Amino acid sequence: MWGRNVDHVREMAADRSNERYLPGAEFPYNLDICETLEATVDGYGDILIAVPSHALRETALALKPLLAANARVCWATKGFELHTGKLPHQVVGEVLGSDLPLAVLSGPTFAKEVGAGLPTALTIASTDAAFADDLAVALSGKNFRAYTSDDLIGVEVGGAIKNVLAIGAGMSDGLGFGANTRIAMINRGLVEMTRLGVALGANRDTFMGLAGMGDLVLTCTDNLSRNRRMGLALAGGKSIQEAEAEIQQVVEGVLAAEAVHEVAESMDIEMPICEQVYRILYGGASPREAVSALMSRELKPEAAGSD
Repeated sequence: MWGRNVDHVREMAADRSNERYLPGAEFPYNLDICETLEATVDGYGDILIAVPSHALRETALALKPLLAANARVCWATKGFELHTGKLPHQVVGEVLGSDLPLAVLSGPTFAKEVGAGLPTALTIASTDAAFADDLAVALSGKNFRAYTSDDLIGVEVGGAIKNVLAIGAGMSDGLGFGANTRIAMINRGLVEMTRLGVALGANRDTFMGLAGMGDLVLTCTDNLSRNRRMGLALAGGKSIQEAEAEIQQVVEGVLAAEAVHEVAESMDIEMPICEQVYRILYGGASPREAVSALMSRELKPEAAGSD
């Protein structure tokens, strides 16, 4: 394992755990902590990237000259690339080549619970079935189960949009709007996620699985979610900067809101909840104004494709 902060890497090597971000989760005895990326990938074919979406391209570029001839690359990154609108598989394929076996890990997986050994399930999506199967076998254990999929687009869209919706759910709860409002946001948010995903070429059924509805419900309803906590903080009157300082980790939904807005606008896809979260984060709208705007929309039939 490697990280770009050398001091942090040395701390982890000494502690045999990541006390800064995941205290108490002891590393396996056979996990080596390396100070350079070269040493980390030397002699290995299968690579797992776990970085925020804004760092994915940079990481892939650093990996490119170091990869073995038999390399296969997987990532646990969630989100559209800002200003290009590209999904992670497009970014990685563009940098490393689309002929390389590629895969994504996504689903309802709070690190704290995984680190504590609590039962967890996720989805591995790849267009290379053998790679997906190999990863599922390698990662699965007594308390960790991996399901496979060939829908890279659907799994990645679910992972990108759920963070935006979780900020909205946090704001709703922070304002005291209650469980009825929260479930309405989750349900209609799932419709928005599905609408955009299908337009991008995803399989509609993917959004009813772990990487769609599963990750969405988890992220919107539990305070282990950084994105939900961001929404709660904003509802309490804090600025984005104050909330991030309090959370002390990257809140993917903030950048994701802008990226999703750009993608939806470019494709003329209506995503009312995501649009209101974007207005709050980047347009100066208040959470109460946003809820009012959503509730005053034109009445429509409840159908999977309606907004």
